[in-house]
Amino acid sequence: MRFLFAGILVPFLISCGKDNGSSTDNNPPTNLTLNAVVSTDNSGNVAFTAAATNAVTYDFDFGNGVFQTVPSGVVTYKYPASGNYTVNVVAKSSGGQTASKSVQITVTVALSLVWSEEFDTPGAPDPAKWGYDLGAGGWGNSELQYYTNRADNAVVSNGTLKIIAKAESYSGSNYTSARLLTKDKFSFKYGKIEARAKLPVGVGTWPAIWMLGSNISNVGWPACGEIDIMEHKGSQLNTIYGTLHYPGHSGGSANGATTVISNATTEFHKYKAEWDASTIKIYVDDVLFHTVANSSSLPFNQNFFIILNVAMGGTFAGPVDPAFTNAAMEVDYVRVYQ
Repeated sequence: MRFLFAGILVPFLISCGKDNGSSTDNNPPTNLTLNAVVSTDNSGNVAFTAAATNAVTYDFDFGNGVFQTVPSGVVTYKYPASGNYTVNVVAKSSGGQTASKSVQITVTVALSLVWSEEFDTPGAPDPAKWGYDLGAGGWGNSELQYYTNRADNAVVSNGTLKIIAKAESYSGSNYTSARLLTKDKFSFKYGKIEARAKLPVGVGTWPAIWMLGSNISNVGWPACGEIDIMEHKGSQLNTIYGTLHYPGHSGGSANGATTVISNATTEFHKYKAEWDASTIKIYVDDVLFHTVANSSSLPFNQNFFIILNVAMGGTFAGPVDPAFTNAAMEVDYVRVYQ
């Protein structure tokens, strides 16, 4: 009889232990609310509060490529750049069911100067800030100059840096110039960089203000990414190029645009890039002329270093005027804000 009762009792216990469908695990989050309070001090801080019945965690998409899981639903996020953002939150129940809600916010961020070179000290460029690439050929661009670290090719005087390209025979090349860079001295991720410069005169000149990913020694180009804030060719006077190079969009298929200004070689102009996790924007004299959407799949979410140079000829600038003797790019300052 004990075995019989056991046989009757076991199914009864199993039946009692079954889910009768009333568990909250099967109920989706409801009554989801999302509130955003934007700081008025231009710090970029936004306080978010998400709440829902039956929710055990919240996944935030801050609208700029940044995501965060917040069990409490309460989080303050600091935006690195001004802009309009659509923020989405997904509330999840313990059973995996979801509900979502979005809110649009406008954020103003006051950036601070974090690095600058004003070129106020005469002589050689500051060795604590600048190094040199040395050699010929332009590293794949078939350029005609030999880059040196001589004062003949790079010198600070009267408040500006002069990068001077010269027609002269030097170590097998017919031209000399300089290429200065902050590699291993200064690099940054996101923010604003601007330089005030006057460009060289002469067909065949190729001045540039640009940046490369700091991991170039490990991954090579274009996997490191390249941000060309300003390029100009002497054969196309006053046309300014702003270009991004990265895998699938490099060399002749790079992601770029141009704008035409006046007096590029006779007056100083401000060349600027604004860069964050969602966009890279390139300007001349505060006029936007090229925007590229950034994302986690692109190599523009790491530190970059700064390069200033004047090349001669090559695949971009083309033939050099046979009458060319010398020309300089003058740089008044380079400033980085974050």
